[in-house]
Amino acid sequence: MNTCTCYTLRKLSRTVTRIYDAHLAQAGLRTTQYSLLRTIAHQPMPMADLAQKLATERTTLTRNLKPLIDAGWVRLDAGDDARQRIASITHAGRGAIAAAKAAWRRAQNAVEQTIGLRDLEALHLQADSALQKLTPLVERIPDAYAD
Repeated sequence: MNTCTCYTLRKLSRTVTRIYDAHLAQAGLRTTQYSLLRTIAHQPMPMADLAQKLATERTTLTRNLKPLIDAGWVRLDAGDDARQRIASITHAGRGAIAAAKAAWRRAQNAVEQTIGLRDLEALHLQADSALQKLTPLVERIPDAYAD
């Protein structure tokens, strides 16, 4: 296979993100912000756990959380020790989610109608399978640089 998998997946990701961002802009949010708010809304979560759940670097998570904290939608509370921070949704954050939900639904519907439910379901299953298989490689990356 000559096609770079990373390049292909990043193109797909950027395209889908542009569709969702266009819809969510009506609610003053970007896709990354909406996803973060929705994830944190389920339950308060330590930063390390949140980064793992989102499959992102902690520094990226901190950078993405800053505008949500500044807007008063998320707060960081002290955890069990001085180094741990717990991300929680605020009442205003729940309002931001509610305001953006219809815009998100319009984006979701546009993608579903364009790709088709069967193909989209297959894409989700393949992506979940690939993530499960690739996660051990990512977990070993720091060890590769330790030598």
